[in-house]
Amino acid sequence: MSSLSSIPAVDLSYTPEVARATAGIYGRVRDVIPEIEWPVHAPYVDAINRLKAEKNAVILAHNYQTPEIFHGVADLTGDSLALARMATETDADVIILCGVHFMAETAKLLNPSKTVLIPDLRAGCSLASSITGADVRLLKERYPGVPVVTYVNTSADVKAETDVCCTSANAVQVVESLGVDRVIFLPDEYLGRYVASQTEVELILWHGHCEVHERFKPADIRQFRSQYEDLQVLAHPECPPDVLAEADFVGSTSGMIQAVGLRKPKRVVMITECSMSDNVAVEHPEVQFIRPCNLCPHMKRITLPKILESLQELRYEVTVEPQIAERARASVERMLAVGRGEKVTS
Repeated sequence: MSSLSSIPAVDLSYTPEVARATAGIYGRVRDVIPEIEWPVHAPYVDAINRLKAEKNAVILAHNYQTPEIFHGVADLTGDSLALARMATETDADVIILCGVHFMAETAKLLNPSKTVLIPDLRAGCSLASSITGADVRLLKERYPGVPVVTYVNTSADVKAETDVCCTSANAVQVVESLGVDRVIFLPDEYLGRYVASQTEVELILWHGHCEVHERFKPADIRQFRSQYEDLQVLAHPECPPDVLAEADFVGSTSGMIQAVGLRKPKRVVMITECSMSDNVAVEHPEVQFIRPCNLCPHMKRITLPKILESLQELRYEVTVEPQIAERARASVERMLAVGRGEKVTS
């Protein structure tokens, strides 16, 4: 693997010019990034933002990215569904996906003619690793004729065996859009249980779990409530059911963000990946965020130095075999069609 020393030199000194160029950005994130840390981040932020323009590149960042990435260099931000939509709308030649590998694959599926990069190929996902295309084929043999709804947190190989994809934000809508009594819902068991509680459709579930969300326990929430008065608890549906039962609100990352804006709680705890609280806190300085720091080790593989190197060398490029890509793309496009209110058949 090459390093920054083997590619064109970039001055990463914290000069007065860099300070001025990044002052506006730091003004937004100063409550979540200590002042002592900014001289480390700022030269990368400045270099990346300048290089993006030269390369006609756009950076897409998931809500779980750290604030210096999310607010410092990202052009488009959001949850999996938002990033999937945004990927189809950019005119950039290069897309850098600051998230995990399945997200970059999804961006490539929807933009086959564009260069899609991920700064670290090891940025994986426990859910995506929990199931393969071969597993889905076996399930379809066991339940012939039952349509397959698959969470986007999966590989292209799995999506290729899928009738329609979904995200946590639209899972119920997607399941009900098929107009059937029974679906195979993959791979997140806990999300599937939550969806099953919201619909009359019978769900056949897989036993995949998110390594971040499955670590939360009901006792964690009860402890937070004992320590903080007027605390609103917002939980992601990838959490176990007994955790969701303790929450005041259950929703996707975008749903939790909207809930903060609408409810404007005095104090809030987001039962999800830790960095999201930092990113939302930037937009809601009047709200006290209690941070249960469960970090996603895969999301944290994406760093400013790796983004800069990815831009400089245009690496690591994400590709999908054409025969898989065509079928996988169809399942993602059906998901987007549901969002547009179009009827989808299995």
